[in-house]
Amino acid sequence: MGDKPVTPDVAELEACWRAALLTKDKAALRDLIHPQFELVAARPNGLMAVDRDAWLSALEGMDIAALETRVLKQVSLPHTIIATMDACWKVRYRGQCVDERVLLTDVWVKENGRWQVIRRHSSLVPAKSDAR
Repeated sequence: MGDKPVTPDVAELEACWRAALLTKDKAALRDLIHPQFELVAARPNGLMAVDRDAWLSALEGMDIAALETRVLKQVSLPHTIIATMDACWKVRYRGQCVDERVLLTDVWVKENGRWQVIRRHSSLVPAKSDAR
């Protein structure tokens, strides 16, 4: 009878990401974000996909006024966590104000003893939605 692998509460991982993002701590973000990370965002004007380095570069132009996330569901496997979250943020990016509510899906993987997010999908929540 072997020990079961322990998977963390994804809310803790997401809180670490949020804290590093708000302080623009690139070293902490690189530890949390897998080298093969990709963000895919579905927006009315089309799809956008960026890798880790492009996302970290874009962070330079962001002024984050607010960022709130709430984990709706977590599925945990020995080396993978999939989290679905409701998120709201207010950001000034390249001179434009962005105020969005999105549904996020993050995929976390455990490699070399640490958890890192490898994929994030972001879809806008319609204004009259009741996902909360």
